Amino acid sequence: MIHTKGVKKEYKAGGEVIPILKGVDFSVKQGEFVAIMGPSGSGKSTLLQLLGGLDIPTEGSIALDGVKLETKSEKKRTIIRRQKIGFVFQNYQLLPTLTVYENIAFPMHASGRKIDTEAIYDLLDAVDLKGYGKRFPHELSGGQQQRVAIARALINKPAILLADEPTGNLDREHSSDILELLSSFHQDRGQTIVMVTHDMFSAGYADRIVLFKDGIIETEVKREDDDYAEFLSRFMA
Repeated sequence: MIHTKGVKKEYKAGGEVIPILKGVDFSVKQGEFVAIMGPSGSGKSTLLQLLGGLDIPTEGSIALDGVKLETKSEKKRTIIRRQKIGFVFQNYQLLPTLTVYENIAFPMHASGRKIDTEAIYDLLDAVDLKGYGKRFPHELSGGQQQRVAIARALINKPAILLADEPTGNLDREHSSDILELLSSFHQDRGQTIVMVTHDMFSAGYADRIVLFKDGIIETEVKREDDDYAEFLSRFMA
């Protein structure tokens, strides 16, 4: 589904070149749930932006579903994002003047697709917000707003869902609800998910955990590995 090769990303600040990613090889299989972790400044969020086509690498290649993103113009990357990628952000990013229904429908409108009312109501039901379609974001709790954001991200049936700290603004109880929801879409619908998180509890929902440090992948562990449980307990202690 996703494959990066030798990805580097540098930024210039005051004449100084600041390396963020230093040659990252990273792959995600279709139907996999991957959590990316690491300290602030390690490059994990930068990688997520590159995977989503929001930016291009300074060096290296990023292939999404066989399409090399770094070779595409911003206009073409925008089309790819609308067709193949769903985004969930920490601060929800719902449009305040639109209802819940209209927020979920917005990606369909933006991509020029016919609004599928049945699909919208199906997702509202799936995120446990049946009957909330006419409400506005300010009438919802933080957890409910994030549920709307997840439904919006999935309405175009994306090849991959990219989640950047999706529980960062929520308490543990509501975080668990969101993580269970993401896990259900992964397990029941085969949704491919890449999630950036600072929280090992959240990462424990993933099939694979990738640890970043200083712009490179330091280590990774898979659920089927013998040391997976020990790995989680060591970091959550």
